[in-house]
Amino acid sequence: MKRMRKSFDGSVKAKVALEAMKGEKTLSQIASEYKIHVNQIRQWKQRVLEELPGLFSRKREKSQAEAEERTAELYRQIGQLKVELDWVKKKSDPFG
Repeated sequence: MKRMRKSFDGSVKAKVALEAMKGEKTLSQIASEYKIHVNQIRQWKQRVLEELPGLFSRKREKSQAEAEERTAELYRQIGQLKVELDWVKKKSDPFG
């Protein structure tokens, strides 16, 4: 019989990681309370510690703005290519 993996939403992950960071309970206590493996809690805690400094930096805002610009440019190119394709189809139709 196959076991289905549990998936947890972000709020649960954040809650568990924050509780682990507080240090009021041991990881084993938290794991048994939420029925999550200790190693998974360690991973979530480590990820929070790694990403927390970037939360307040301007670099994150800059990368988001660059991503939006890139997306807008790609949509512009898609539109241009669609117009060109329609033009080629129209020109190549001998009965049109």
